[in-house]
Amino acid sequence: MKVLVAGANGQIGRHLVKLLQDSEEHTVRAMIRKEEQQDYFRSLGVEAVLASLEGTVEEIAEAAKGCDAIVFTAGSGGHTGPDKTLLIDLDGAVKTVEAAEMAGIKRFVMVSALQAHRRENWNEKIRPYYVAKHYADRALLQSGLTYTIVRPGGLINEPGTGKITAAENLERGTIPREDVARIVYESLTEERTFNTSFDVISGEIPIADALKTL
Repeated sequence: MKVLVAGANGQIGRHLVKLLQDSEEHTVRAMIRKEEQQDYFRSLGVEAVLASLEGTVEEIAEAAKGCDAIVFTAGSGGHTGPDKTLLIDLDGAVKTVEAAEMAGIKRFVMVSALQAHRRENWNEKIRPYYVAKHYADRALLQSGLTYTIVRPGGLINEPGTGKITAAENLERGTIPREDVARIVYESLTEERTFNTSFDVISGEIPIADALKTL
């Protein structure tokens, strides 16, 4: 399938783009918001399209035209305020869901946050981020799309181990961004993840096997 990666220039996004590019099953289109980011993807031979999550639904739908799936890995980042969290992590995500519907794309994978579905377990230090993730996920759940919501624990930049623990509810833990990208990649075609939401942290089970137990 052809996959649009929204947030392709982020850390998880870059890992995912590389996995998709190297795949024999899939092709990839990177959605980015700055022209200067195109050089990086062009140097890899990756198709890149300019579109802003703060733009219109129509703009995002046009960027996704011809794709079979959308992955939302975008985020406003830890150095912005609640206003950008609202505009990118919430409204940007919801607009991307609406764009998928507008473009006739059925498959959608959302990168969320551990326990975003349970308010009582939100991290108080980044509560606005959790609010955004909670309601973005809810919009996807209420859509007609074939969704997967991946809720990773604390994101770290260590090399991926390829081994995880995945379940509907998990205690806090960490996981390399590289492994999150691999989980998203595997989830695209693993039917056990279709219309499923789950927490994920580093563990002892190979990613492909862990996803089959959901």
